[in-house]
Amino acid sequence: MNQIAVAPGIPAADSTIIHLEQGVAHLSLQRLFGGSAPVEVDVGCGKGRFLTSRAAAHPDRHFIGIEQRLKHVEKVDKKARRAGLKNVRVIYGDAEAAVETMLPPESVAVYYISFSDPWPKRRHHERRLFNGKFMDAVHRTLSPGGVLNFTTDHHDYFKLVHRALAAEKRFEAAAPYEPPAEEWSEFEITFRSLQRPIYRCAFRRL
Repeated sequence: MNQIAVAPGIPAADSTIIHLEQGVAHLSLQRLFGGSAPVEVDVGCGKGRFLTSRAAAHPDRHFIGIEQRLKHVEKVDKKARRAGLKNVRVIYGDAEAAVETMLPPESVAVYYISFSDPWPKRRHHERRLFNGKFMDAVHRTLSPGGVLNFTTDHHDYFKLVHRALAAEKRFEAAAPYEPPAEEWSEFEITFRSLQRPIYRCAFRRL
């Protein structure tokens, strides 16, 4: 599998992978996908079960996964190519950096952030994805009316994120997306099998 892009921000012909370390600023999404359509972004897409299932069900939309574990990125790439999904790309790199530097302003219709690491120990809280800088980047890249969906099994983290978003005057509460069973991520399948509660919220950019 060739993972070297032929041009900045454009994967090689036999790959869906974009490397964050290429230093691309503001991808041309029209060039990336070969056309215009609403873009949905799965932040921390893992092995890609949700991403590829949703992309298969919505060929009229474009989907970008962001994942920092190379083994998972390669699995997403393999799944997408095997399924013939022309509307999937995956960014290999840090989620905060990818959203901040690679996604153009007002280009994303929907974000999905599901089961991100809650870093429960107090000394690790600074590693959590949701912080002021990341929320600024999400707001900048969401299109007007675009929606951020957040899902977690960690109640304390859910309360923290929900409180932060509810206090944001740039967002308003929206109905969270409830994925059908075929779109459940690997994490959601595991947590449901353990009968752990799952918390969801969504906020729309004003």
